[in-house]
Amino acid sequence: MSTDTPLTMLGGLSATDFLRDYWQQQPLLIRGAFPDIESPLSPDELAGLACEDNVEARLVEEHGPEGPWQVSHGPFDEATFARLPERDWTLLVQAVDHYVPEVAELLECFDFLPRWRLDDIMISYAPPGGSVGPHVDQYDVFLLQASGQRHWQLGGRVPEDAPIIAGIDLRILERFEVQPGQDWVLEPGDMLYLPPGWAHHGVSQSDDCLTFSVGFRAPSADEAITSFADYLGEQLPASHRYADAGMEPPEDPAQLDDASLARMRALILETLDDPDQMAQWFGRVMTQPKYVDQLVPNETPTEEDELVAALQAGECLERSLGSRFAWRALDDERATLFVDGDGIDCPAALARELAGTAMLDARLLDYPEAPRVLTHLLDAGSLDWAQPDEE
Repeated sequence: MSTDTPLTMLGGLSATDFLRDYWQQQPLLIRGAFPDIESPLSPDELAGLACEDNVEARLVEEHGPEGPWQVSHGPFDEATFARLPERDWTLLVQAVDHYVPEVAELLECFDFLPRWRLDDIMISYAPPGGSVGPHVDQYDVFLLQASGQRHWQLGGRVPEDAPIIAGIDLRILERFEVQPGQDWVLEPGDMLYLPPGWAHHGVSQSDDCLTFSVGFRAPSADEAITSFADYLGEQLPASHRYADAGMEPPEDPAQLDDASLARMRALILETLDDPDQMAQWFGRVMTQPKYVDQLVPNETPTEEDELVAALQAGECLERSLGSRFAWRALDDERATLFVDGDGIDCPAALARELAGTAMLDARLLDYPEAPRVLTHLLDAGSLDWAQPDEE
C-alpha cells in the first residue's frame, strides 16, 4: 500500500496525511469508514465469551445494586446477565481478536501503522444509556461502531492530574465540558480516532450497540526504564561496577562529592547507551503477548523432518491468535525475528516472511534455516497447523 493512496477508512486521507496531521495530535471523525460492516459476533456471543475462563471482561453498571458505577470482573454467568436492567450498563470484553479470527482480520486494515504498535481489539456492548463515564485514555484508539448507535462527546486534552471521582473503580472525570463541534452520534461503519489524553464520553443510543476499540501499545517511561534496566541487568557481569581508581583524597569522608556522582552517572549512562541492546530489548518487549498463558506450547518437540514432510504434503502453518511478530535487520543478510517476547536470529528474508501476513506454506522451505525456526515457533505455541477449512 502506498502511503499516499487515499483510504476510505481514513475519510479519503492518505496514510501520510493522517500521520502528519492527526496521529497523536487531534481527533478525527470518519463517516462511513467501514460502510459494509457486519459485526462478526452478536451481543449474545460476546456475553458468552465473557463467561469463559481466562477472558478479561468487565461489567459497568451506572446504577449497580452495590452503588453507582459498580464494576464487576468476569468470568460471568447467565444469572449475572439475567438480573441486569434494561438500560445504563456496559459489557467490556478485552482482546476479542485473540479468540475470534474474523475480528483479528480487522487489524489488517490498520497496516498503515507499525503492526507491533497494535495492542488488541476490545468490544463493548451496551443497551440504551450504557456508558463508562467521561474519561481519558493514555493511548491511541480507533472507536469503530459495529452496530447500533453511540453518542460521543469530546472534552479536549486534559492534564494527567485532572480530578477524578473518588470511591469508585473507574477513573471518571469530575468535570467534563464538551468542546464546540465535538458532539456526534456514530452509526454502523462510522469511526472516531482519539489521540492519547483526550477526554471523551460515549453513551449507547440503541439496544444493539456494539463498539470495537482498536487500541495501541505505548509503554510509559517508568515501564520502559524499569524493563530495559532489568533486561540489561540479566546480561551484565558482576565485575561491571562503580570504580574510582586515581581519585583524590576526600575533604570530608562523609561527603558525596561531584566527582563520585560523575563516575556513577558515567557508569549508568554508558551501560544504558547501547543501541544494539536497546533494539533487542525493544523487539522483545513490544511483542510480548498480552496474555502469556494463551500460548500453548507443544508437550512433545516437533521433529524438523516431520515438519518438512507435512509442508511438502500441502499442509500450512498459521500464526496463533494473539501472537505478535516483528523483525529488525542485523546486517544485509541476517535479522532478529521477534515473536511473543523472544528473539530468533535468522535470515532477514525469512524474518520478513514470518512477520508478514501471508500463509506459511512449503515455499518457506526455500530458506535453509526455515525448519529450525518453524519448529521452534510451533513448539512455543506461536504457530499452529492451519485447519483444512481455513486454508
